[in-house]
Amino acid sequence: MTDPSVQEMANKLAEECIAVQRKIGDDRLFMKLGEVLGASSQTLEEAFLTAVRTRLAEQQGRAFLVKKLKEFQSQADV
Repeated sequence: MTDPSVQEMANKLAEECIAVQRKIGDDRLFMKLGEVLGASSQTLEEAFLTAVRTRLAEQQGRAFLVKKLKEFQSQADV
């Protein structure tokens, strides 16, 4: 189990990285940051990458649900 302080740092970095990715249009920025982290702490790197991937997966899941609901609603209108 990861140290709670490491997890907290990883979560904060994940949120900040995703925000910067959106702003600068680099959807692989998190991989580059992961490399930087890994040079000093493999533990933080792994926690960070997990935090980013789970957040990105959640966003994709939500987008999928929105798309499906719109498709359903457009079919119901026919």
